[in-house]
Amino acid sequence: MTHDKNIENQLEIIRRGTDEIISEEGLRAKIERSIKTGKPLRIKQGFDPTAPDIHIGHAVGLRKLRDFQRLGHKVVLIVGNYTALVGDPSGRSKTRPRLTQEEVEANARTYLEQFSKIVNPDETEIHRNGEWFSKFSFIDTLNLTALSTVARILERDDFEKRYKAGEPISIHELIYPLMQAYDSVAIDADVELGGTEQKFNLLLGRQVQ
Repeated sequence: MTHDKNIENQLEIIRRGTDEIISEEGLRAKIERSIKTGKPLRIKQGFDPTAPDIHIGHAVGLRKLRDFQRLGHKVVLIVGNYTALVGDPSGRSKTRPRLTQEEVEANARTYLEQFSKIVNPDETEIHRNGEWFSKFSFIDTLNLTALSTVARILERDDFEKRYKAGEPISIHELIYPLMQAYDSVAIDADVELGGTEQKFNLLLGRQVQ
């Protein structure tokens, strides 16, 4: 693992294949701090094991994580074994069917095997978000849900469309963005990666942190 000490070199590599960096000024400042202190940035991406196999969309993010590894930063993969029990509502026009814990765990095992084909497993920190959510008390849940409002959550395109169309939105779906945001708190993320449909969740993660 090398640590490129040229900020412009790092930014050039990070920009490749990305749709948006929020914000590039903030990222530049974090890279500068990382170079100055010799402390790698913690780069997070989460994946919900809702099916046995990862797909090409996952591979895009994983390849960018590998770029960060080659630049000397620490990749932190979150296997969302608890968020998968809710089901990511991003881009969905209706509630996802709920999976059992057994189904999620079986999927998680195959995900981890497939991740290692792209990112270097020896340089990757891996967590299941059940590590913290399984210990949540009801008070913890109340404290988490108090960090946002229904109006804010309904700003998401998919929720807004479903609400206006009179389509049902379950309470457990509304807390999904907050669960994903709390993952960032739990692992102390410096940078988060995600698809464009994840933008609302990622920005909420910044807010909660």
